[in-house]
Amino acid sequence: MSLSQGIPLSNISADQSCWNRHDTSWMLSLFGTAVGAGILFLPINIGAGGFWPLVIMALLAGPMTFFAHRGLARFVLSSSQSNADFTNVVEEHFGVSTGRIISVLYFLSIFPILLIYGVGLTNTVDSFIVNQLGMSSPSRIVLSGILVLGMISVMLAGEKIMLKVFEVIVYPLAFILAGLSLYLVPSWHLPEMSNTFDIGQLSTTLWLAIPVTVFAFSHAAAISSFAGAQRRHYGDKALPKTEQILKRTSVMLISFVLFFVFSCVLSLSSEQLLEAKMQNVSVLSYLANVHDSQFIVALGPLIAFIAISSSFLGHFLGARESLNGLLQKQTRFSNKNMDRLGIIFMFFCIWGAAVLNPSILGMMEAFSGPIIAMILFVMPMIAVYKVEVLKQYRRHFSTYFILGMGLLAVSAIIFNLV
Repeated sequence: MSLSQGIPLSNISADQSCWNRHDTSWMLSLFGTAVGAGILFLPINIGAGGFWPLVIMALLAGPMTFFAHRGLARFVLSSSQSNADFTNVVEEHFGVSTGRIISVLYFLSIFPILLIYGVGLTNTVDSFIVNQLGMSSPSRIVLSGILVLGMISVMLAGEKIMLKVFEVIVYPLAFILAGLSLYLVPSWHLPEMSNTFDIGQLSTTLWLAIPVTVFAFSHAAAISSFAGAQRRHYGDKALPKTEQILKRTSVMLISFVLFFVFSCVLSLSSEQLLEAKMQNVSVLSYLANVHDSQFIVALGPLIAFIAISSSFLGHFLGARESLNGLLQKQTRFSNKNMDRLGIIFMFFCIWGAAVLNPSILGMMEAFSGPIIAMILFVMPMIAVYKVEVLKQYRRHFSTYFILGMGLLAVSAIIFNLV
């Protein structure tokens, strides 16, 4: 079942050649899905490997982001069913048994991230209440319940309300990222350049940095719902419009996020970046200590709250759609009752994780990583050679490029886990 069936926002006769408010709303939604709390650790995780690996990954980030998400969107739109979601498409192209396995893995790649965001959202707001407002810590059960219920209520209000909320929260996020990046410019210094050039070390550093780059810009969780919305809105013209929106989303992501990353990295020495990585703190926390800046200290919780909230909404969109698709295949519930059951299940799971604040969330994220890389990079490229309707993309440079990057990302993640 498509998540958005019954939502009256279709406009089959819409002109796909002109950019409009609908397109802007979805661009901001995809941007918000990608920019989660991980952005606060991205400068350290990538910058600690050295300046030149950072430059090379910055050059690769744009093509990786656009080509990979375009490939997944093409895959979703390749279905012969007009209202197909990801679950329907994988079963159509890979068979029922394999398709259901992929669908389960897809859900399991998104759902643990929702649990992480539930915990992160609660911790961020609790810390703000205690440290910034000077109040006593509220009941964690009540606080987490209110926050999770509030986020889910946005999704239940419908697609139009969800897109409006994304507009409200993503603009401040982009503005704050740009403002903070500019604020750090006076403290920039030339990076330390080594006289020796070790190609082996550079290759290893780049290899291990690929997964960080993949997930820093990933908005795969929202792609299926996004592609379905464009099909309803633009009909047969959905594919070119989808690619146009994804291209502008990628440009927006690369512009704001990489400017933030470079600004942070150029404000710190290599020793400081390694120290921050060892301390496992966010870049804002470390910068606040180094610069003794109350401005940065005050921005930290705000950026974290907005980033987690926007990414929570995007990942809930994907988790809800994929869970509905799985339940549809296994139960005889009506679509409405099935959707309610899925929402209740996810609410209590996210709320429970937020209350318990478990330490195993890092393992959950590590479990999601390889699956996301396989579904976003590898699986759509395999489909290009398996699905007849996608054969036009065979022998394209982007197909080989994304498949190669996907395999490198998966191998690097497995290497780090071992």
